[in-house]
Amino acid sequence: MVAGTTAAFLGLAVALGGGLATPASAADPATLSGIILGVGANETQRIVTWYSSADTAQKVQLAPTATLANGEFPAGAATFDAIGGANIATSGGFNRHATLASLQEQTAYSYRVGAEGNWSPTYSFKTQDFEGDYDFLFYGDPQIGASGDVAKDQAGWQDTLDVSLAANPNAELLVSGGDQVETAGTESQWTAFLAPDKLRQYPWAATIGNHDVGSKAYEQHLYTPNTDRSAPLYANGQPTSNTSGGDYWYIYKDVLFIDLNSNSYRTASGGGGDEAHIAYVTDVINQHGAEAKWTVLVYHHAIYSPADHAKDSDNKVRRVDFPTAFSNLGVDVVLQGHDHSYSRSYEIKNGAKANPGEQPGAADVFPGPGGVIYVTGNSASGSKYYDITAPDNSGTSGAGNGADPLNPNSYWYNSVQNQEHVRTYVKVQVRSDKLVVENVRSGTCAAPNAAVERGAWCNNTPANQPVGSIVDSVTVHPYQGDGQAIQVNVPNAAPGEFGWTIDGYNGLVNLGTAEDHNGDYFAAAGHINPIVVSDNRRSLAPWSISASVSDFRDGDKTFSGAYLGWTPQVIEAGAGAQASGSVASGYDDHGQGLSVSRGLGWANQGHAKGTARLGADLDLKIPGSVEKGGYRATLTITALSS
Repeated sequence: MVAGTTAAFLGLAVALGGGLATPASAADPATLSGIILGVGANETQRIVTWYSSADTAQKVQLAPTATLANGEFPAGAATFDAIGGANIATSGGFNRHATLASLQEQTAYSYRVGAEGNWSPTYSFKTQDFEGDYDFLFYGDPQIGASGDVAKDQAGWQDTLDVSLAANPNAELLVSGGDQVETAGTESQWTAFLAPDKLRQYPWAATIGNHDVGSKAYEQHLYTPNTDRSAPLYANGQPTSNTSGGDYWYIYKDVLFIDLNSNSYRTASGGGGDEAHIAYVTDVINQHGAEAKWTVLVYHHAIYSPADHAKDSDNKVRRVDFPTAFSNLGVDVVLQGHDHSYSRSYEIKNGAKANPGEQPGAADVFPGPGGVIYVTGNSASGSKYYDITAPDNSGTSGAGNGADPLNPNSYWYNSVQNQEHVRTYVKVQVRSDKLVVENVRSGTCAAPNAAVERGAWCNNTPANQPVGSIVDSVTVHPYQGDGQAIQVNVPNAAPGEFGWTIDGYNGLVNLGTAEDHNGDYFAAAGHINPIVVSDNRRSLAPWSISASVSDFRDGDKTFSGAYLGWTPQVIEAGAGAQASGSVASGYDDHGQGLSVSRGLGWANQGHAKGTARLGADLDLKIPGSVEKGGYRATLTITALSS
């Protein structure tokens, strides 16, 4: 156990090769504050940001927690040099940040910031498996200071973090909906926002809100990865001004996250407007979309929301500019803040409801090609709530705020709307074959709930719903097109789970349990989704069904579809159906397997009319040399007939 831990630690240190920074002068130690753990470019990184009272060379020291002795870091602890600069005058002091890279999975780490002789307290975080399922939590506007009582707002914010992470201790990301504070340049509000230690234990994925944008304090406190800080992505087109801006992206396991500065929405203000954001999203998805299985956009200004901001002129502009582009780019979910109330949209395609028959509050949705789900988060701190507003007669698509024909008290675009004046957060479960989105109560009408404590109404619906109860839950199922998506999770050289399941809507085929054969290869067997063939033609012409599989891919990792073989069968006789011959896995015979088109079933000229169901037993053998990962391929089925 000790040897294993040491090896991981040394690997990290060697890979990083962090240099020693010049220590701060013992006579003039820097005061270190505002430390926050941020998201990195991927699951192997974290970014730490902090304030310093002195302009000295500083760093982050990192080590696996198991290597600390009596709280002391080992002599070989990895170090990461920090960079930064002077803060704006209203903030005072200096900012620093450092990227922790080459982290190992399933490891508890301890870290501290500063320099020799002047370290901060030690904080810790834990990485989990770098492949597979995970959960992340999304928080609507904390907006510390919005109630007029910073201490009460901080108490509600602290409680939401404590409650949500006690219920979900293995959540891997904390995603922001924007408006961390009420007044962008007021450091006392930032101090209250950053007070919870959970923000030093779980990575915060920041978002710029309209209350954050008016100062450099947002950028000083919250450094983000892969950030484009060019002029078009600032509302005033001036990155050097005392405002914050920029768009950024990162990939965490199977999700490509793209975060936008929605404060820049019109070119008349000097920036590039919504057009610049669309160009950015398009470029990121074109370059990196294939590396992930899901695409999630995050920005502050909710374009499909139920409360005071639903009819704002700027949101109507975004509601026209964004949806068609997002549909065309294959975005799955959009997370938004700003309106301090909860909503979950219907499937929106090209600025209209994709499926007129989708019922309000549906627990399962199946967005076909171009369908996007938009979620608006309620207040995570209780500092401010906005009451739901009434629809009007302005239309039921595009920029309109007309009523839902299926639920006239709601806007046409919202499947669920909720406002109880109770703190909530959104939990998103990322699974290989679905996303589960839940809005969860993190408080009740009781304190801490600053807005209610200061006189606002409160009404759990139905009455007296406890902390942890669910306001809304929806499962978003992916659209697989005309083929069948097949996923293979390759474990390390030990038995792993390998599942094949296809439901009635032709969803993702998951693996069950795979067996490791002495490290030589992994093997699994399963079944394709049955193919139904109906033939009632007078001509009784011959027909055939064939299929081929693509290579299995996970980002830039791949293995050949030739390793998939099958044994076709007629499950239900009819239409003269006969099963085609078996095809061996290429692992067995060094052949091409299903990487080339192979027959599944056929019928001769003059066959009887009727319906048949064709299936096939699948045989997948994967070389033991294949890297661990979550791999997908597409089985393309072709029907031919005279």
